[in-house]
Formats: sequence, C-alpha cells, structure tokens
Amino acid sequence: MTFTSSTRSRTVAGLAMAAVTAVLVATPGTANATGSGATNGATTTQAAPVRDVCGTAEPGYARCFAELRTDVQGGVGVRGMAAASATGHAASLPRGLGPADLRAAYKLPATGGENQTVAIVDAGDAPTAEADLAVYRSTYGLPPCTTANGCFTKVNQAGTASPPPSNQGWSMEVALDLDMVSAACPNCRIILVEADSASSLDLAESVDTAVRLGATEVSNSYGATESGYSPTLASHYAHPGVAITVSSGDSGYGIASAPAIYPSVIAVGGTSLTKDSSARGYAEKAWSGAGSGCSAWIAKPAWQKDRHCPGRMVSDVSAVADPATGPAIYVTADGGPGWGIVGGTSASAPFIAGVIALGGHPERFADASSLYSASARAGLYDVVGGSNVESMDCGGDYQCKAVAGYDGPTGNGSPKGLSAFGG
Repeated sequence: MTFTSSTRSRTVAGLAMAAVTAVLVATPGTANATGSGATNGATTTQAAPVRDVCGTAEPGYARCFAELRTDVQGGVGVRGMAAASATGHAASLPRGLGPADLRAAYKLPATGGENQTVAIVDAGDAPTAEADLAVYRSTYGLPPCTTANGCFTKVNQAGTASPPPSNQGWSMEVALDLDMVSAACPNCRIILVEADSASSLDLAESVDTAVRLGATEVSNSYGATESGYSPTLASHYAHPGVAITVSSGDSGYGIASAPAIYPSVIAVGGTSLTKDSSARGYAEKAWSGAGSGCSAWIAKPAWQKDRHCPGRMVSDVSAVADPATGPAIYVTADGGPGWGIVGGTSASAPFIAGVIALGGHPERFADASSLYSASARAGLYDVVGGSNVESMDCGGDYQCKAVAGYDGPTGNGSPKGLSAFGG
C-alpha cells in the first residue's frame, strides 16, 4: 500500500529536510561517539573510530549495517572459559560484550529456544562462517552449533549447499549475525542463507528460501534507501507464523530504509549500552547512528499511533548497536581481525531475532503489532535519552530523540526479559 499523491508529497517534503539533516550528521561511531571500551569492571569513555563493513551500495542494491571498530583487535583463537575462571573474566575474554553481558543487561534466561530455527540472510559466501562461529561459541562456553550435529546449515539462495555464491565481502556481517543469534539463543538452530548478490531482489528471494527451509525467525541486517520500487518487494517479507527482524540503518534520522519500512517486519533500532551502578546494572540511551524515519511509500499500520508521521515509522524495538559499547565477535575472512568489536543495527536485529526465538512463539510476531500493547511495553526498558541527530536538531521530536514512550531511534524500548517477546 502507498499513500495518496497529496499525502506522499507532504511526507516527502518533510523527509527532504530530514535528508539534508542526515548529510550534516557526523558519521556514526567516529571520534564523536563515546562509550565503554571494556565490559568488565568500571565503565570507561573513549573514542570509537569505525569503518563501514559494506560501504555504499549502488542503486538497486542493499548495504549491510555492520560497523567495525578499528581501534580494537584481540588476536585469533579460542579464549577458554577455564582460563577465565582461573585468571579473571576481564583478563581472559575478548573486549566487548559477550553473551553473559547481554543476558544480564536484558534479563534473558540462558535456556530455551530448542525448537526454534533462526535464519540469517546475507549476501555472498562467507567461507569461514562455521569455523569462526565455533571459536566464538567455544570461547563463551556455548554448545557447539555445527553442520555435523544438525544445528548449523549454510545454503545458497536456491536453498542448496552448493555451489556457494561468490564472496561479496560480507563475512564480517555474517559473523556478527551468527554471533548475536548465538548470544541471545544458544540452543537455537541456525540457517545461513547466502544470497547470490546484495541486490534487493536477491536478498528478498533469500528470505523466501529461509522460510521454505523451516526458519521460525529470519534476521536481515541490511537495507537500501526507500523508493517507489520498495513496495514491490514487500511480499517477500510477509510470512505469517514467522518473525522477521530488520535493521533500521546506521545513518541516524532521515529517509527510512527498506526492508525496515515494511509493515510485516519488526524494525530494530539501536542503543548505547554501558555498565553502571543502577539496580539494572546498565545504562542505555539512543545510539547516535540508529536509523529512524517516516516512510513516504508505506502507509502507517493501524497499530502504530505516533502523531507526526503519516506513514510507517521506523523503529519498533531496539538493542545495543553502538560500536563504542558493542559486542565482541570473531571473524577471520575478508580482512577480519579475529576478535574484534562490531556494532551497527546489524547487531541489534539478529539479537532481537534470537530473543524472539528464546520466547518460543514466533507466530505472535507476523508483524510488530504485539510490541505496541500495554502489556508488551511493560516488558521493555523504555530507553530515554540520546538522539540520532547531532549537527542539527529535529525540534526535540520523538522521531529523532529517545523520549519517554515511543520514539524513532529506539521504538518502544529494549528487552526486559521475555514477557514482551512471547516468553
């Protein structure tokens, strides 16, 4: 569904100003970003220089939303949990948030999800995906997830194991997706669907493949600026009974991206997450890069009630995405550093997919409507503070600032246990 021409004109006019704003926003995660460089002990504040893993996409193609910190490299190989017990958690484990940190921050159980299969959709072959995943899971004491034990499956866009597509340079994105699903739901099965290319059509058709192969949740950590072409692919992201999460983007406030704009998906924004002395043990605010925007092409779903956007508003929920406070991942292909810290909403989308899998009821998330109920909001941390506009202001509006209740950068909030996610 699209707007009438008059409605679209009003919205596009507003978004044109947003686009100007977005150009003036400092690049997310550069020296302007601050956050925790360590996850154990006192929180420290430091600059977090990053590089976009996938770079700029050509028209008709999507880019992934992974951002690698260039100031952190932890070497290669497994960091044993036994050594961690003997020498101290901080001394042995990689820098960055690990599964235990994420479970503590979002009050998640360590068990559940045994009957769930989370698919991640990415572009091109990641040749070391399974081996890198094994290092990550072994380091953090998670159960093995391999082809041999039936937990891990890697297929091409057609759904077969071979031939794999050509490498598109997304291996770091793949590792981030696999590691974040593993952190949220260690007992879930995982399917990696490798699209033939990063074209929006190939990625969309790969979602269909993931569902055909039995995925109960599908995570998509990529997007392209919405256009008149975007609505033609919406049906690929609508699969009743399956929860589909999508990253909101890493360019802050501005023109929304597809597939995050589709009414059948859960659009996942991003936060900065740091340890503190509060009862929760963590402070959380909107990440400056978290994508938010008002769609000019997709009408507002009936369950979305925000006042200043006549179209589909992004986001719905959120989780940590700031590279300055981000998760540790392990990747060795495509220039991967071994251990590193990678953020972007490419981290939050697969994590939320894993949280939904942990809850065990993906059929409740054929769209994001259930996350807007009063009962669901009670099961979310209402993220207040922070903005995804730095150089210009959007008038204090919820579309770019994390305010009490719903807002664009963080949606209705971040997980506080499983009650909002079917648990």
